[in-house]
Amino acid sequence: MDRTPDDQCLLVARQPIFDQHQKVVAYELLYRPDDEGTGATRLEGSAPNGEIILNIYTSISDAGSVRRVPAFVPVSRELLLSGYFPDLPSKQVVIELQPGTEPDQDYERAALKLVKDGYRLALCNFNYSPKHDNLLRAAQIVKLDVRLFGEDQLDQQMSLMAPFKVAFLGEGIDSFEQLERCIDMGFKLYQGGFLSKPKLVQERRVSAQQFTLLQLIQELQKPATTPSKLEALIIRDPVLTFKLLRIVNSAAYALVRKVESVAQAVVLLGLEQVKKWATLISMSANKDKPEELSRVLLIRGRMCELVAITQNLPSPTSYFMAGMMSGLHAMLDIQQESMLAQVPLGDDVKTAIRGGEGPIGDVLKNVINYENGDWDRLPVDFNSAAYDWAYRASLQWAQESMQAMHED
Repeated sequence: MDRTPDDQCLLVARQPIFDQHQKVVAYELLYRPDDEGTGATRLEGSAPNGEIILNIYTSISDAGSVRRVPAFVPVSRELLLSGYFPDLPSKQVVIELQPGTEPDQDYERAALKLVKDGYRLALCNFNYSPKHDNLLRAAQIVKLDVRLFGEDQLDQQMSLMAPFKVAFLGEGIDSFEQLERCIDMGFKLYQGGFLSKPKLVQERRVSAQQFTLLQLIQELQKPATTPSKLEALIIRDPVLTFKLLRIVNSAAYALVRKVESVAQAVVLLGLEQVKKWATLISMSANKDKPEELSRVLLIRGRMCELVAITQNLPSPTSYFMAGMMSGLHAMLDIQQESMLAQVPLGDDVKTAIRGGEGPIGDVLKNVINYENGDWDRLPVDFNSAAYDWAYRASLQWAQESMQAMHED
């Protein structure tokens, strides 16, 4: 159950780390710097404790099963040398270190102690120098920011570090073309904004199955719509029909008797719930896209909705739709403007998606900045407690929602 926001919060977002199949294998935790210490310190000192927080941020529903992936936790030089390190489970975290250009013996000793204690190390913001050899012998992963190197320079960096048997993580990958180049170059892990970008195909339009979804969304916007009209649209898509009935019959709704018709499901769920589920199911049915994209958009939509509710803004469902639809173009592999021209959404939602304008646009911008860890882009009067609560609650809700789609 969602807890309500309070005044004490540690602002943490997560960014996925993928393998070459675009499957999530870890999350990097992005935390807002503040006067109370680094994020790793506060992970232990906050309530709930670090183990529970790690569970919140690293548990995902993957094809119906809940699994935990490791968390990459940035650790500052100050914390590493302080003599105090938070009691985080070594099997669940990878410690990110930024050794800088001149690592000294104290820094190396502290890093090697972490390895002795069972932690894995990832070296970040890295540019090879022989001065780093001792750290490279202890590390498992080296992160190379592809935005800072040309391809020849990346090749050179990887060649220089080849004797150390480290896995290379490419970060700052902002397009699928960059991703494919990094795979060809021998990177094993990948991080960046490429997932939110469409693989552009000239003159591509939505498929017949996708058009059914758009027609359904349009019908759901009409105040005078009826369960029978919605049923006529939903049953055109067998996957949508099957999953909608499975969800309404799942343990989440605890119904006394089984629901066997779509019209019954619409009545029991209500139009707003049908709108959410139909959108999610149809999005996740695209097997050409990684499950993480559906997950991100679901979290974003729910977070927008929860922020709207906590701020008593009208029509919270419009905020949900804006969040979900803000990445639909990446799911359909078309330009955003083309998507907005084809999707029947309200003008306020389209304006929010297109330019971040209006009350919905303000919340959408803040939510996207939050999920990206772009703390400096958030407004001065930003309600950190409300957004922190909304983010955590949305992670949990998204996990439960994706599980419900796979329940028998």
